[in-house]
Amino acid sequence: MLHDPNRVYVFDTTLRDGEQVPGCQLTTPEKIEIARELESLGIDIIEAGFPASSPGDFQSVVEIAKAVTNPTVCALTRAHQKDIDAAAEALKYAKHPRIHTGIGSSDMHIRTKFNSTREEILERAVAAVKYAKKFVEDIEFYAEDAGRADIHYLALMVESVIAAGATVVNIPDTNGYCLPDQYGSKIRFLKENVKNIDKAIISVHCHNDLGLATANSVAGLQNGARQIEGTINGIGERAGNTSIEEVVMILKTHHDLGLHTNINTKQFYELSRMVSTQMRMPVQPNKAIVGANAFAHSSGIHQDGFLKNRENYEIIRPEDVGFPSASIVLTARSGRHALKFHLERLGYTLNKEELADAYARFLTLADSKLNIDDEDLKGLMVGQLAKVQ
Repeated sequence: MLHDPNRVYVFDTTLRDGEQVPGCQLTTPEKIEIARELESLGIDIIEAGFPASSPGDFQSVVEIAKAVTNPTVCALTRAHQKDIDAAAEALKYAKHPRIHTGIGSSDMHIRTKFNSTREEILERAVAAVKYAKKFVEDIEFYAEDAGRADIHYLALMVESVIAAGATVVNIPDTNGYCLPDQYGSKIRFLKENVKNIDKAIISVHCHNDLGLATANSVAGLQNGARQIEGTINGIGERAGNTSIEEVVMILKTHHDLGLHTNINTKQFYELSRMVSTQMRMPVQPNKAIVGANAFAHSSGIHQDGFLKNRENYEIIRPEDVGFPSASIVLTARSGRHALKFHLERLGYTLNKEELADAYARFLTLADSKLNIDDEDLKGLMVGQLAKVQ
C-alpha cells in the first residue's frame, strides 16, 4: 500500500482536537486561514472537525474542504450512522475525503463508558467502518484508549476493521498513559500479529498527560507506524497532544531512523505564532522547537561554546524551523566571550585589559538588571572607549 516504506504521513488535528481547549474556539474564517497554512506546511491530512457536534463545526468542515487542494480532509465521527451521515455530507467538496470513525477498545471504556461487552463493541466497530465505506474510500478507524486495551482484543479489533475496509488504523494513547517502550511494543505486536496489517497504515495519536506524547509517537514510528497525529504547539485536550513540530524535527535530526516527512520545516515558527495568536494560547518560552527561548543562550559556558562552534549547543539550526535567529542573551551568568561578542557587534574593540574592566562593570550592572540591552552596553562604554568608525 505504501509507495515509500520510510515515508511518515503527518495528520494535523489542530482544528479539531486542538480546538477543544477551553477558550480556544475559532471562527470558520480563522480555521480556513490556518488550514491554508497547514497545506503550505506540507501536512498530509487535516482533521477539519467533528461535523455532527454542532452546525458551526459542520460548516467549518465544508469550507475547509473547499479551501484546500492537496491535503486529505478528514472529519471525525463516533460509531453512529447519523455522525457518519453528517461527515459524508460535510466532506462533499473535499478533493481527498476521509471519514475518521471509531469506538473505545479498553475494558474500562467498554464497561463503564458504553456499558457493553467486547463482542458488541467489535460488531459496532465493524458496522461503522462498513457504513462509512459506502460514502468514501479512505476510512480511518480509531480504537479509543488503545493505550490501556488488552493487546489481543485490540489486535482482533484492528484485523476486523481492516477486513471491513479501514485504510488507516489509529492506535490512540488517549489518556497519555503508556511509557514509550510499552506503546512501541503495542505497535510492534499489531505489526507482527495482525494478518492483514499490510492493507492499512498504522497511525499514532498520543496525549501528553505524563509529558510522553512525543516520545510515545516516535516509539510508535520506530516499531512500524507510518502516520503521526498531533497539533501545532502541542495544544489539545487536558495537557495537549503530540507536538507535530517536535516529531518532525526528531525525524529530521535523527537520520539513523531512516524516516522522513514531506513537511517544509522552515514554516514552523510563523505557523506556531499564528496558531498561538488566533487561539489566544501563549507558547511557553521553553517549548521545544518554537518557544521564544528555544535558541537563546544565557549561560557563560554555553555562550562560549556556542560562539566557538554553534553545534556545541545547537543540534537544530534556527533557520531550519524559520526561527529569526539564535540569540546570546546577556545576564549575570554570561562570560567575557559573550560580552566581547556584543560589544564588537556594536562597534567597540577592546584589548584584554579593557575587556576585563568592562566585564567587571558589566557584572555589577547585570546583578541589578535582569535584561541587558544595547543601550545598557553603550552606557557602559561611555567615557571609556571611542567607538570604532
